[in-house]
Amino acid sequence: MRHILLTLTLLLAAPYALAESTAAPSSEVHVYKSPYCGCCGNWVEYMRKQGFTVTVEEKEDMSPIKQSLNVPDEMQSCHTSTIGGYVIEGHVPAEDIRRLLKEKPDAIGLAAPGMPQTSPGMDVAGSTEAYDVLLFKADGSTQIFAHHKP
Repeated sequence: MRHILLTLTLLLAAPYALAESTAAPSSEVHVYKSPYCGCCGNWVEYMRKQGFTVTVEEKEDMSPIKQSLNVPDEMQSCHTSTIGGYVIEGHVPAEDIRRLLKEKPDAIGLAAPGMPQTSPGMDVAGSTEAYDVLLFKADGSTQIFAHHKP
């Protein structure tokens, strides 16, 4: 009888275990930014509109944050964020962050280096700049994660 009860318990619990493993990825973003940067604030608002919960920590000097999170010099942008164990550097679109959290690649994070004018939060009117979002890894390698056209 105990064997039957144990089997029934496991069968009833299985859907809940599956639901936990396929649950939506974290939507909590922690943003480090300069108190003087307007485009960073624009990206924060964009992320909130995309359904993310965003906390902001203003720093006078961003260099120690970028260094501690292993953001390579060539990937650096105006603000640095963390979400789900990854680093997001700069104006990365929400769709790329969702994909990152879903696919869970072995990487430090994503970057939109150089503050592209057509990226979320920059939104420079009339700009036709295409840009790449790069996946950067602990071994120093990078690869194109997404390409964006205006």
